Amino acid sequence: MKKIYSQALEAVDGITDGMTLAVGGFGLVGIPENLILALVEKNVKDLTIISNNCGVDDWGLGLLLQKRQIKKMIGSYVGENKEFERQVLSGELDVELVPQGTLAEKLRAGGAGIPAFFTPAGVGTPIAEGKETRVFNGKEYVLEEALTADFSLVRAVMGDLAGNLVYNKTARNFNPMAAAAGKVTIAEVENLAEIGKIDPDTVHTPGIYVQRLIEAKQEKKIEKRTVSV
Repeated sequence: MKKIYSQALEAVDGITDGMTLAVGGFGLVGIPENLILALVEKNVKDLTIISNNCGVDDWGLGLLLQKRQIKKMIGSYVGENKEFERQVLSGELDVELVPQGTLAEKLRAGGAGIPAFFTPAGVGTPIAEGKETRVFNGKEYVLEEALTADFSLVRAVMGDLAGNLVYNKTARNFNPMAAAAGKVTIAEVENLAEIGKIDPDTVHTPGIYVQRLIEAKQEKKIEKRTVSV
């Protein structure tokens, strides 16, 4: 059995200033809402965040931006957050932009213990500057290093007491890769089940990657509401 927490603030115990965190989610889909809110309350500073993007101005990782808790952001998309733009242009926030597929592979490689890999994405662009390149079968590739984190924060629709996780449709997104890349992974689940209640064939993240669990309800805010007339 994994350690089960009833309060998000207790679940993020041990996360301190200057740490690197891998956070699952894509926009507002599949983000560990309660764990992020706990970090806001905890007021840890100088964080390096690895995530596809930084939420929106008033929700998700954007809340950490508002309180100047993020020092560096490693991600692939930043277009929905005005505060993000303001901090970048003012020099307050260090940003490392990575092609989305490369970001996913950097996290996957980190979780698999693979230190680096070659990819064609970014060849001939500023992303490849200062990095080793090699030619395989007549095509040029750039060497990218894997990413790992001190803690990973993920969200799943279901988990069991052994830490096995199941994600809901597109809410899976970056969560499995983030979960594997952390030294300590905290999973926020909507439903916590007894061991044996989850069909092994449906498990997306095996419990070996998860150290802490919290069952919590989420608001599931919509990033952009689109309606038909």
